[in-house]
Amino acid sequence: MSLSLLIVFTVVAGVAVAKLTPQRHLSPQPPSVAERDLVRASAVVPAADPTGGRPPNASALAGRLSPLIGGPGGKVNAVVIDAVTRHPLFDLRAGQPATPASTTKLATSVAVLASAGPRHRITTKVVRGAGGGIVLVGGGDPTLTALPERPGGGHPPYASLSELARQTAANLKSSGVRRTRVDYDTSAYQGPRAAASWKPNYLPDGELAPVTALTVDEGRVAPAGSAHKTRVANPPAAASATFARLLSRYGVSAKAGRMVTAPKAAAQQGAVQSPPVSALVEHLLTDSDNDVAEAMARQVAIKLGRPPSFAGAAQAVHDVLARLGVANGVQVNDGSGLSPQNRISPVALARIVSLAAGPDRPDLRAVITGLPIAGFSGTLSPPRYTVPASQGGAGIVRAKTGTLSGVSTLAGIAYDADGRLLAFAFMAGDGKAPVDPGKLDRLAAAVATCGCG
Repeated sequence: MSLSLLIVFTVVAGVAVAKLTPQRHLSPQPPSVAERDLVRASAVVPAADPTGGRPPNASALAGRLSPLIGGPGGKVNAVVIDAVTRHPLFDLRAGQPATPASTTKLATSVAVLASAGPRHRITTKVVRGAGGGIVLVGGGDPTLTALPERPGGGHPPYASLSELARQTAANLKSSGVRRTRVDYDTSAYQGPRAAASWKPNYLPDGELAPVTALTVDEGRVAPAGSAHKTRVANPPAAASATFARLLSRYGVSAKAGRMVTAPKAAAQQGAVQSPPVSALVEHLLTDSDNDVAEAMARQVAIKLGRPPSFAGAAQAVHDVLARLGVANGVQVNDGSGLSPQNRISPVALARIVSLAAGPDRPDLRAVITGLPIAGFSGTLSPPRYTVPASQGGAGIVRAKTGTLSGVSTLAGIAYDADGRLLAFAFMAGDGKAPVDPGKLDRLAAAVATCGCG
């Protein structure tokens, strides 16, 4: 990290402590993905406090934002609301739905936390199958890994396929089984493995793996090399083959089998669980992980008893948001935001973030702790928020980014200079021309540095 960035950190972190933790007793937080980044102090964000600071004057705030937007021709839909009262403070086509790109993940994250719950874990198991074989049963855990655990890896331990093989081998050998076949069950999900509205290059380019209930290391061909995005064509079959190799290491000769549906009440031979949903949400927001986002959307569908497909998951997410009172202006086709047909209004995004920031919904807190920190973590890491025009928001702004061809979005929260927690959403572009995300960074920084009370 450069010396200049360290200097920025020294200045900003001190400011961030003052702004982001004015009343620590309000909301003590568990360790988060963000807290394992450089700026530990600014990772603790108290819940929105009705007594915290004075709401900004709407005219003064507009005076700061309007010149940055550039008038009606700026092609930006924007909103800033008070995170406590949800009262609008700045509105430029705030109710007009636009392409949210990856800010769709905010809707997905709130829905899964509110329905499945922050402590819910996804189970991958092995059961006895027909003809002396076994069945590897996927539950939809996208973080299941065959890699060894990395000390200090910056995330809770993922479910280990090697540990599942160890358990299974021990049980098989205790029953006198030394040779087996590994079939696999993906029936936890239904429907196509790619959304009809996705661009055809998304899977070949490795934007995510084919969406299935059983995948290992997100289906990456070279999971140990983070620079390699290429995915396998059939993640469940690849998982079966990998599991067979691991069983052989533990003394049970095994070969990969075929797709089956596991027998009901079959004897379980082993099981591992994902990190809790709260940790998965933090990860998917910080790193904008498409695979985890699609898995979380299906967990919502499963919880609500809807088909665990793209259509079923999209409807389930909307149903949960409706129960929470934040569904107006939200129409989605997937959980990740890769679909260019998704539509969410800026005010809907701001209300979703405000709900998660409020003291009444501690179950949604992982949405806030998972938001990237401007200039320091996740998709807001440098070079974002390191130039003079946006540097004032570094360490203070927390926001989810979104990018598709010709579209850039930013939605999140920031304490302004008067100590008031504000929620914002800026949505730029019409999909027809390049968009500068730096413009949205400047807008968010203007919100954070506004002493407009």
